[in-house]
Amino acid sequence: MSERVSVPYRVLSLLRDNGPLSRAQLSDRLEIPRPRLLAELDRMVAAGKVLEAGPAASRGGRRSTLVQLDPGLRFAAVDLGASSLDIEITDGGLEPVASYSEAADIRSGPVAVLDRVSEILHGLAAQGHYTRLDAIGIGLPGPVSFRDGVPVSPPIMVGWNRYPVRDTLAREHGCPVVVDNDVNVMALGERHSGVARTVEHLLFVKIGSGIGSGMQHHGRIYRGAEGCAGDIGHIQIEAGGPVCTCGNTGCLEAYFGGVALARDATAAARSGQSPALAERLAERGTLSAVDVAECATSGDTACVTLIRDGGHRVGQVLATLVSFMNPSMIVIGGGLTGLGYVLLSEIRSVVYKRSLPLATGNLPIVMSELGPRAGVVGAALLASELSYGGQPGQPRDPVAPAASGHV
Repeated sequence: MSERVSVPYRVLSLLRDNGPLSRAQLSDRLEIPRPRLLAELDRMVAAGKVLEAGPAASRGGRRSTLVQLDPGLRFAAVDLGASSLDIEITDGGLEPVASYSEAADIRSGPVAVLDRVSEILHGLAAQGHYTRLDAIGIGLPGPVSFRDGVPVSPPIMVGWNRYPVRDTLAREHGCPVVVDNDVNVMALGERHSGVARTVEHLLFVKIGSGIGSGMQHHGRIYRGAEGCAGDIGHIQIEAGGPVCTCGNTGCLEAYFGGVALARDATAAARSGQSPALAERLAERGTLSAVDVAECATSGDTACVTLIRDGGHRVGQVLATLVSFMNPSMIVIGGGLTGLGYVLLSEIRSVVYKRSLPLATGNLPIVMSELGPRAGVVGAALLASELSYGGQPGQPRDPVAPAASGHV
């Protein structure tokens, strides 16, 4: 591994992903001289990053000393969706210490939403889950300048354009903060702890209120020149289609996703195509993707058709991406995975039919293993990467200065 990657980062990430290791094991795996490793460990102990935890199991001869992450390390992982807020506090190994979820409305603006995030975090601190945060990772449902830590012209986030999300949270909590697009964050989580653990070329597709994708090349997120790579929800399907939230017409997201599906379900209920949906609409006044999924499971043909039509359009876009990117796995995540096998089978059918055999012969298309936790796992991973010294090959300067000086 390149010497540009710091020894502390390599040590801390090894301990994060493998648990306690002996000095001898660390020296062997990192292939660095023992004296240099011991000097670095002394500095990390002084910085409160690691602890020496007694003698390791004997490998013959003098027993080495076990090294573990300091149990007081804490990261905050924030997954902010169009209509939801999920927060986890994790330890240095990304194991959850506390979690909290609630409904949220991204349209209420950055001040209200971020104030609520901080209120929840302070509440978790008051409950004793942490005394200080070492870093915060947050995913936002829109295009993000990863370098600047701000959303940029996000279609569904009115009032958020260029709002200093990173700097605001860093000042409030006195720790480094990293901000990324929510789908990139989910892709990171799925590769670290989910079904894509061994995958080098991953395409993660989120189908929620809208649609987006996160792409990993050789295990690293590909963000593009300005950070908006993977925004597949705004690929045009038909020029004369419905108006999208981005202002264009005929985008994939305008045809499918939670918002579009609720719209089409309401139309099916009112037109008499789906008596089951009509009954629910009369009882509740609104319909959601959950209603479509439940009615489809009960055999409602109109609902099955809605899901298949949506899956077909998603599959068309993904078939193009498969030809362009040649991923080794496609993972489908987000709230609409609750639509189940009907959605997945339609996506698979289109991709396998429209892409070349060389690209699809060994291409699994699967549902997310982490489900709704993909976002917080990925956000915690990003936070740890920053706290531990930065991910190799990624921008090294997305950290806002901590107000308290603690880094």
